[in-house]
Formats: sequence, structure tokens, C-alpha cells
Amino acid sequence: METVLEFIREVLKGIVRETAAFFYRKNILENKKPPSRRRKQKGGSHKN
Repeated sequence: METVLEFIREVLKGIVRETAAFFYRKNILENKKPPSRRRKQKGGSHKN
């Protein structure tokens, strides 16, 4: 009986860990996306 409870506890730990990682990736990392491409500079001299 004790081993069954340990197994269930480990499964729940894994589920909680995965959901926490999912929400971390979704919320925090999406908000810190790199800025979009910089605008090309207009004018000035361009060396080829």
C-alpha cells in the first residue's frame, strides 16, 4: 500500500512540474520576445 501511495505522489509531482513549466514558458517567455526587425535607415551614404 505504501508503494502505491509513493507512486501516486511521484505522478502528481510530475504533473505539477510539467504544468508549472508550461505556464512559465507560455506567460513569461512569450512576453519577452525579441523586438521585431529594426527599421532600415533611410538616407545616408551606403558603401557597396
